[in-house]
Amino acid sequence: MELRQLQYFVAVAEEAGFTRAAERLHLAQPGVSAQVRQLERELGQPLLDRSGRSVTLTEVGEAVLPFARAALAAVEGVRHTADEFTGLLRGQIALGLVSGAATHEFDVVSVIADFHDDHPGVEIALTEDSSDRMLSAVRGGELDIALLGLTDEEPPPGISWQTVIDEPLVAVVLPGDALLAPEGRTTVPLAELRDRPLISLPRGTGLRGVLDRACAQAGIRPRIAFEAAAPQVLVQLVVRGLGVAVLPALEPRTAAAYGLRTLEITDPRPRGRIALTWRTDGPASPAARALLDRLRTALGGS
Repeated sequence: MELRQLQYFVAVAEEAGFTRAAERLHLAQPGVSAQVRQLERELGQPLLDRSGRSVTLTEVGEAVLPFARAALAAVEGVRHTADEFTGLLRGQIALGLVSGAATHEFDVVSVIADFHDDHPGVEIALTEDSSDRMLSAVRGGELDIALLGLTDEEPPPGISWQTVIDEPLVAVVLPGDALLAPEGRTTVPLAELRDRPLISLPRGTGLRGVLDRACAQAGIRPRIAFEAAAPQVLVQLVVRGLGVAVLPALEPRTAAAYGLRTLEITDPRPRGRIALTWRTDGPASPAARALLDRLRTALGGS
């Protein structure tokens, strides 16, 4: 049995005739007819009824047709995938990014740009949304890959992730804030933030989920005065004296630039984490799998 025999059989079945099938295949009609008859001899059963004005499927032909189509589709899939991984990569990728993630030490923009330079036929659609919604989108297949904030310690069923950033949460305050006493203090129990106006990322973000969970563990209800999606905005609100921001550890130069001080939060010790996430069974398209491999390599993963 040869693939071309299956191809000719499917064409005849779909066109209901040898002449139209031959035209579709750009072949001579006798050659198509001969190959289909050879397939019938090998199977030991007639697949087509040629007695009428149009060719119809026999009972056996009806049963065989779905398998013939599946075999041809599988072969096409093999060829397509091989082409993609030999430099002909193309397709579409849906990538989600949590706000601010691309400005951290992980230069995701450069990885995406380099990938696009190598594979200009791939269309990459970027989405910026809350971590909760992006995680749901990855699970549902709307996003192939997402860089998002984590709330849970372990991934939910069907999701795999690789941690990109893992830092302690800190309270960001102005110099002279009462939380800094006594002099030289570097940590603050979460309970001491109970009555302070807090500046935080909005609900649905991984960092906010971590903060809410830590507060519940400490038995306190946080007083959220301001919310903003961009960490830079949170810092600016602190500078204006509007509250205490809860953020992952600030870079020393950022704190110095704004004249801010940070205290690591304890009792418990919540951590801000950002991770690269994908479905455990892998992204659907070879293009998305190739980008995921490159992102993981850039992170030092396997």
